[in-house]
Amino acid sequence: MAQGTAPVPLSVLDLVTVGAGHTATEALQTSVKISRLAESRGYHRYWVAEHHSMPGVASSSPAVILAHLAAHTTRIRLGSGGVMLPNHAPLVIAEQFGTLEAMAPGRVDLGLGRAPGTDGATAAALRRTERLHEGADDFPEQLAELIRFLDDSFPSGHPYARIHAVPGPIQSTSPGGVQSPHRPVIWLLGSSGFSARLAGTLGLPFAFAHHFSAQNTIPALDLYRESFRPSAVLDAPYALIGVSALATDDEQEARRQVLAAALNMVRLRTGRPGLVPTPEEAAAYEFSPMERDFIASWNANVIHGTADEVRAGLDDLQKRTGADELMLTSHAHTGDVRLRSYELIADAYGLPGA
Repeated sequence: MAQGTAPVPLSVLDLVTVGAGHTATEALQTSVKISRLAESRGYHRYWVAEHHSMPGVASSSPAVILAHLAAHTTRIRLGSGGVMLPNHAPLVIAEQFGTLEAMAPGRVDLGLGRAPGTDGATAAALRRTERLHEGADDFPEQLAELIRFLDDSFPSGHPYARIHAVPGPIQSTSPGGVQSPHRPVIWLLGSSGFSARLAGTLGLPFAFAHHFSAQNTIPALDLYRESFRPSAVLDAPYALIGVSALATDDEQEARRQVLAAALNMVRLRTGRPGLVPTPEEAAAYEFSPMERDFIASWNANVIHGTADEVRAGLDDLQKRTGADELMLTSHAHTGDVRLRSYELIADAYGLPGA
C-alpha cells in the first residue's frame, strides 16, 4: 500500500556500497540504519542485490545480510534483488531462504535473476564450470526445481523426492510437526524480455532493472502484462522497477555525488572496479570524450537533485511506466548521504514517522 502522497509503494534496493576511505563494516552498518529508517518511514520492502568481485559493492552474500537486517527490523519486507539463480544449487537457496522465513515469518521475498552478477571469470569460479551459457539457458528448469524444494512437491519416483529443504514443509509432516503458513514469495528479476515473459506466464511478480536498462523498461513491462496468466500467487500482474535516485539538501551536492558514482561505473565498465570515489576525486578526474558521453547517458537515468526535484522525477517515471511499485537505489560516496536521501524522499511524500 502506498504511503503519504506517493503514487505507489516505495521500496529500497541496497548494494551495500563502500566508498574510498571506508570499510565494508561501515557499509553494513549503514544498511542497518537505512533498513530501520525505511521501516519507520513506511517504505514497503528492502532488498539486497547479489554482486561479486567488486570492491565497492559489499553485497556478495544477500542471505547473510538479510539475516542481519532481520535481527534489526520487525515489519518491513526483506528480500533479494536478487539472488542469481545460476550461481547456486536450488536446494541451497531453498534452505537459505527457508531459514530467513523462519527468522522473519511472512516478510521474506526471494527475487531471482539469471545473470551472473559479475564478470565471466568470476561466474566460472562461483559455478565451477566454464560453460556459463548453460546457467541462463537452464533458468526455467532451475526455477521449477527451486519451487519444488520450497513447496516440498517433487513427485513420487523423482530422484529428489526424498530430499527436503529444511526449514520447510516437511517439518509439518513429521510427528508433532507444526509448519509455518508462510514461504518466501518468489519474484523474477530482469533487464530484458526473457524474465518478463517467464514471470507473466507463471503468474509471478516481476521486478525490472530500470536503473541500468532504461531503454527496455516499457517494452519489458508491456511484455510482462501481455504474457500474464493468473496464478495461485497473483490474480493480476504486479511489476516494480528499480530506480536510481538521490536526493540531497541542495542540487549542487546531488550533482557532485552522482558524478562520483558515475566515475565508479566508468571504472567498472572498463575493467577497473574499485571503491566509490570521493566527489573531490571525481571533480578532478580528466574524463575522455567517450567517458563523458557514457556519463551523460548514464546520469540521464539517475533522478537526482533536491527532494522536490526527485519527487517530481519519480512521479513522472511512474506515470510513464505504470509501475506498481518504485524501488529506489542510491549511490553516493558515504552512507550518510544515502541515509539522508531516503529521509528526504520520505519527507517529500509525507511518509509517516517524520
